[in-house]
Amino acid sequence: MKSIHDWFKQKKEEKELKQSSEKLDLPGNLWIKCFKCKATIYSQDLDENLKVCPKCGYHFRLTSGERLSLTADLGTFEEYDKLVVSKDFLKFTDTMPYAKRLEEAKRKTGINEAIVTGECKVNGLKTGLGIMDFGFIGGSLGSVVGEKVTRLIERSIDERMPVIIFNASGGARMQEAIMSLMQMAKTSAALSKLKKAKLPFISVCTDPTMAGVSASYAMLGDVIISEPDALVGFAGPRVIEQTIKQKLPSGFQRAEFVLKHGFIDMIVERRDIKDTLAKLIRFFMEIK
Repeated sequence: MKSIHDWFKQKKEEKELKQSSEKLDLPGNLWIKCFKCKATIYSQDLDENLKVCPKCGYHFRLTSGERLSLTADLGTFEEYDKLVVSKDFLKFTDTMPYAKRLEEAKRKTGINEAIVTGECKVNGLKTGLGIMDFGFIGGSLGSVVGEKVTRLIERSIDERMPVIIFNASGGARMQEAIMSLMQMAKTSAALSKLKKAKLPFISVCTDPTMAGVSASYAMLGDVIISEPDALVGFAGPRVIEQTIKQKLPSGFQRAEFVLKHGFIDMIVERRDIKDTLAKLIRFFMEIK
């Protein structure tokens, strides 16, 4: 009988094999296969199209750096709290020690945490900005992510700025146990202060926005935007099906489904998000 460690290891190897099979075996990964329509796309064409499949419109996931370059006006971003990093205070180990997992995530992504925060200008409008990166331990909500979100909100109140957060998360960070779950209440409380200050919060859901993040600040936006076909919900579809023993509707928890059922306010394609954000900021801040 396999141990839990062996089971996790097997699942990780299966996932890595599946991911590697999505790219053709050519030097430099010149061609990429679309996850949705399975079309083969030239990498440069995909980059020039903002990592949106030119065949079917599938929105590939972006790194925090890629998202930042599409959102902030050139040269205007000033990062907050870059040196605030997570600690392995529980000495937690799953398939590897948490401390080692943090170091690997930093090396792989080039950032220190699952969210980058700061201030910038969006079409000339001063804005507090947070961008989550799914590549950093699944964009998980840990104590430092919660702290950085809270500080972002508090500084935005001081500077009289709107707040925009791009969400990309699988949920709370299990390696930090209850300290991770506490960030849901902490960030929600900070947003209540933003509301009292009569400053807007615009939440942008990207694929995926799930669990602890969707159960806290991601769903507290004055306006909640989603990219097309993004997975937005709490528990994943497979978990729900196994729990209720029923087949879920087609497209369940995808952006189009949750928009129809009133869970989000609008779906905006990637090329239009920056202009949409600027329009919303002008509306809420009463800027002509």
